[in-house]
Amino acid sequence: MNTTNSTFYLPNQPEYAKNFWDYACGQEGCEGLLESGRRPSGSYVLPSASDAKFTEALKRESLFRTIGTYVYSHSGASRILAKHSDDTAAWVPDGEAIPAYDGITDFTEFAMFDHKLAAILKLDASFLHDNRNIFSDYFIGRLARCFGKGENDGFINGTGVDMPTGLLSANGANVGVTASALSFDDVIRLYFSVDKQYREKGAWLMNDETALALRLLKDEDGNSLWNHANDTILGKPVYINSAMPSVAPGAKVLAFGDYSFYWIVEREPISVRVLREKFFDVGQIGYLAYEFLDGKLIQPEAVKVLKITA
Repeated sequence: MNTTNSTFYLPNQPEYAKNFWDYACGQEGCEGLLESGRRPSGSYVLPSASDAKFTEALKRESLFRTIGTYVYSHSGASRILAKHSDDTAAWVPDGEAIPAYDGITDFTEFAMFDHKLAAILKLDASFLHDNRNIFSDYFIGRLARCFGKGENDGFINGTGVDMPTGLLSANGANVGVTASALSFDDVIRLYFSVDKQYREKGAWLMNDETALALRLLKDEDGNSLWNHANDTILGKPVYINSAMPSVAPGAKVLAFGDYSFYWIVEREPISVRVLREKFFDVGQIGYLAYEFLDGKLIQPEAVKVLKITA
């Protein structure tokens, strides 16, 4: 097969993978063979097999990739329609009409955009030279940790301006309880502030500091709030993430509800551009990586938060 610059390979072809990783290791002359994976920014998508590895690694690092709802949409701006109604089944005598919900304006539109999450990674050229055989796996793991941390912060604390609308933003989860401090009773109140239809698949979300405080909480009879046998609270699992804030005036420190109503829409898969010259003077190679995505809680009442009073 001709391998001149007029020929290029598809991301799912072995030749694309070979040339992509040669390019990532600083070898020149590979870009022309990667044109099928080139993005307008001058970056290149990962080879298909590597992208699958990255996706699995990212799910382990980015909490909402696991507990939320993920959608891939590469067709540009779109809308998510969330239905608000109380549809129920009914017992109907033979031959009689079946009742139907006749709401007309029972849809709320949520616009989803393509916010850019970007990072620059640097590696010593000597590391690449000495570890070429493990470089792709190392690089994928490092990318996943970097972007997982960025996604966690965006999906939890994002303002909705040039980033996702985070769970704790003004347009995110509803406040279920306000309190001056964490208490046994207020955690119970937060649980019951969530409608029972969302409690069924509900889970708790907090950081380590809050988890420690809740582990120590007891009622007047000395019963622990936290079930230490299976790490649950009121029978519901606990997710711990460092992007959640610690106890402070005005902070939303504890969340409970069904996080499947937090939707992540990915516009483009991650892509990488090698920066050969930018860090040449310090003996390093740089990597500029992008992904385009958005996130939003499309059912604000599905998750409630406990807010510390100012």
